[in-house]
Amino acid sequence: MLSDQELLRYSRQVLLSQVDIAGQLRLKQSKALLVGLGGLGSPAALYLAAAGVGELHLADFDSVDLTNLQRQVLHDSASVGLSKVDSALQRLRALNPEVRLVAHREALDAERLAAAVAGVDVVLDCSDNFTTREAVNAACVAAGKPLVSGAAIRLEGQLSVFDTRRPDSPCYHCLYGHGSEAELTCSEAGVLGPLVGLVGSLQALETLKLLAEFGEPLVGRLLLIDALTTRMRELRVKRDPACPVCATRHG
Repeated sequence: MLSDQELLRYSRQVLLSQVDIAGQLRLKQSKALLVGLGGLGSPAALYLAAAGVGELHLADFDSVDLTNLQRQVLHDSASVGLSKVDSALQRLRALNPEVRLVAHREALDAERLAAAVAGVDVVLDCSDNFTTREAVNAACVAAGKPLVSGAAIRLEGQLSVFDTRRPDSPCYHCLYGHGSEAELTCSEAGVLGPLVGLVGSLQALETLKLLAEFGEPLVGRLLLIDALTTRMRELRVKRDPACPVCATRHG
């Protein structure tokens, strides 16, 4: 049940008929894994903790650098030199002590990643490289867990939800195959802080919809964000019946 303190803390979202007390209870009983605590993971972690998701698993092997602070709002100047996980633990505990936090400070090899994914209800890919994204996608497909994937570089952002529990859902590999945009990183190409904030916040929104079971998740759809013109467009994404990652799962 929800305590009086929790009912007060989450009162504004409990007022929503789509959430209500039943949805808030589902959030409290849920577990989410965030892979990456940088520009995307920062707003996603903050909003999921604030919303009362019961357990957040935080995975990042990197440390906070001064150049991160322009966009990675989970961290601050006092965090420079700390591991991003430890910095995140401090901030999220201060924001909402009701949320349980699980730390993954080391890089997740295939075995650790599989175990981490199997132990949660949903995974947020907030990483910044294609190799990690492919590994996370494969682990989610194998474990039958929904994946909320976001990306942002320069002035362009992307967002989609891959949920192979649904027979019509593509996986990440169906969309991107064996490669993406030349493996560019933000340190090479640049990125605007509010853009990653927008994409990460949308990742949190999609996650809350999945966990509290309301609305229409972004499954089979790719949201493209053009920050230069403040325009969004949506593309339909179909499952590849010959996909080497998810075809076996779908039979």
